[in-house]
Amino acid sequence: MQKIIILDFGSQTTQLIGRRVRELDTFCEIMPYNKFPQDDPDVIGVILSGSPYSVHDPEAFKVDLSQFVGKMPVLGICYGAQFISHTLGGKVEKADSREYGRANLEYINKDCRLFKGFEDNSQVWMSHGDTITAIPEGFECVASTKNVKYAAYAATDKPLFAVQFHPEVFHSLQGTQLLRNFVVDICGSKQDWSADSFVETTVKELKQQIGDDKVILGLSGGVDSSVAAVLLNKAIGKNLTCIFVDHGMLRKNEFRDVMHDYECLGLNVIGVDASEKFFADLAGVTDPEQKRKIIGRDFVEVFNAEAKKQTGAKWLAQGTIYPDRIESLNITGKVIKSHHNVGGLPEEMHLSLCEPLKWLFKDEVRRVGRSMGMPEHLITRHPFPGPGLAVRILGDITPEKVRILQDADDIYIRGLREYKVKLSGEEARRVLAAGVPADMQNGEIEVSLYDQIWQAGAILLSTVRSVGVMGDERTYEHPVALRAVTSTDAMTADWAHLPYDFMAHVSNEIINKVRGVNRVCYDISSKPPATIEWE
Repeated sequence: MQKIIILDFGSQTTQLIGRRVRELDTFCEIMPYNKFPQDDPDVIGVILSGSPYSVHDPEAFKVDLSQFVGKMPVLGICYGAQFISHTLGGKVEKADSREYGRANLEYINKDCRLFKGFEDNSQVWMSHGDTITAIPEGFECVASTKNVKYAAYAATDKPLFAVQFHPEVFHSLQGTQLLRNFVVDICGSKQDWSADSFVETTVKELKQQIGDDKVILGLSGGVDSSVAAVLLNKAIGKNLTCIFVDHGMLRKNEFRDVMHDYECLGLNVIGVDASEKFFADLAGVTDPEQKRKIIGRDFVEVFNAEAKKQTGAKWLAQGTIYPDRIESLNITGKVIKSHHNVGGLPEEMHLSLCEPLKWLFKDEVRRVGRSMGMPEHLITRHPFPGPGLAVRILGDITPEKVRILQDADDIYIRGLREYKVKLSGEEARRVLAAGVPADMQNGEIEVSLYDQIWQAGAILLSTVRSVGVMGDERTYEHPVALRAVTSTDAMTADWAHLPYDFMAHVSNEIINKVRGVNRVCYDISSKPPATIEWE
């Protein structure tokens, strides 16, 4: 299968480059800057990402350009453009002033294939402190802004292009056109990457990989593991056994509801209630990373005990997706946070690992689910952390705290599903592009708040107590924080601007109906710098 390799030099928008390439129906693989795959016949082009470093920094990331320059088309973006110039004999210097924000291309060489179809004065987005003051011999300037002479340059004798702006971001208005020119016209992508083709190819690969072996899959109730289960079920049928572990920190009535959904999908599922073990092992633990590790360890122990009953199993399947693997370990080797389904397997399990979704982003997983005819309520379900409400309760975990948060969260999520909003313009297009089923009438669509946002949940601030008054009595109880974000893949997210009347209603419902809560707050932090989850 054709692929574009994106070499990651640490930019915050590297994942966005990948998304834009995937939106062109072209498979891409994001790899650390120093891990270019040698002798891979499927690679049709290379993109070098931006970076937080200057090319002059001693610790700056460097790559041997001879591995691919002259052998296939190459596009350098921001740091990538500066690194190419610096390495091949050009000059990169500190800019007189840091160049951030909108700019317009006052000069464009429209004979350059990279700028085919560009309009005059096309808006782009700059974000760099250094600038290219001279390009190497054998290159020509192909675009300039008022302040940046070499906004883009290209080799005269090979398919090597570089831009100092970011075509992947929304504010570069023809950025998608530039990436299309590179990926489709210059690299020659056949644009055969789609949900349908992924299902067909992956089912075939799974059959070859697994054969008649038996597979065990740990279900979580979320869209990732559910889609992975249905995909495997299409490939190997009854040779798949799914295990759904209830660690006691699922949402209200979730274990019952999810088991029913899986039965309707025709999956072979075993449900295990292990809540007492998890609560006992988490008693008194307050550190977020420690809580995640305990839950991960206990899950493996419970899962392993059940898996041993499934004699003859040789594979463990997981619903790991691309952002899980990227966020768990960045290119410097530092862990951002532990994911419950990322990492090595216990040796005693003696199982090989199968991760059919490991190259997909969340919205791509949803498209695959729809391609296989899965129910919409499963596909549109918000992401939910593997450790469950344990990472939405600040401090130690007790059954009573979980009960409080389950009740508050249930009111919040039901409210989001029931509240309808009308959208038009760009917002409506964004929601429809995500696959939310809605009919456009007079330029508007009507959807629930739940479908409009990416992820929502309540957080119990159990380490905090606040004073309140209920009736004539003073209370001293816990605050609850509500979180709702908009996103496409969870790599970046912005807080959702929920209607005031909705927030007033939900706050009133939680305070009146959930014993132990006397204050409700709303989290207005974006990612970055804040993560979506609080722990």
